[in-house]
Amino acid sequence: MQQKTGSFKEAFSKNTFYRFLNSTKTNWLRFTSLLAADIVKNDLKHLTDDSRKNVFIIDDSLFHRTSCKKTELGSKVFDHTGMNYKKGFRMLTVSWSDGNTLIPVNSCLLASSKESNIIDPVKAFDKRTLAGKRRKLAQTKAPEAMLTLLDTAVSAGLSAEYVLFDSWFSNPAQITALKSRGMDVIAMIKKSSRIKYTYGEDQLNIKEIYSRNKKRRGTFQVSSFC
Repeated sequence: MQQKTGSFKEAFSKNTFYRFLNSTKTNWLRFTSLLAADIVKNDLKHLTDDSRKNVFIIDDSLFHRTSCKKTELGSKVFDHTGMNYKKGFRMLTVSWSDGNTLIPVNSCLLASSKESNIIDPVKAFDKRTLAGKRRKLAQTKAPEAMLTLLDTAVSAGLSAEYVLFDSWFSNPAQITALKSRGMDVIAMIKKSSRIKYTYGEDQLNIKEIYSRNKKRRGTFQVSSFC
């Protein structure tokens, strides 16, 4: 748009920019995290009060493709909105927010972790290279990939007191892993009869905890458990 309006004054051409975007040697996970950290530190930090709580927000969405025959790691992924399988990827995204401004930090495309759901075969790469690590991350389960994205954001200089996500990521393993990193979790607990929490002196699953705290009209009850 700057080129169309004649306001582009940089010392490089658009071809240089396009080559940068298409470069397979760029560590985009690290680059976008450093870019977000620079924006937060130099442009946003002095605009908000120090007492304001910062958060990381994690969510995934369907990256639908009509065909994946020539797309590496293209997979059959489950669409939780339509409740069916579609071709494409799941796009996992981490954002940072101070409650007023939302800054995208990093993201990755996730293929299916099951080889039977992968449509196009995976190319062989040295796992020590950037290309090998990127493909390994793409075949990692979303709760585990989430920790990798967060660790990259923190190593770039970003910090937050809380991590927000939906029930898909609210497993005890992920919650305790984030707690060990100094971050608390705000999320809806996943309904499961196999996962139990310490509630008072009892070990109860989430349905049993809810049953002991029935909501009454006109009142708002907050129950704590760990």
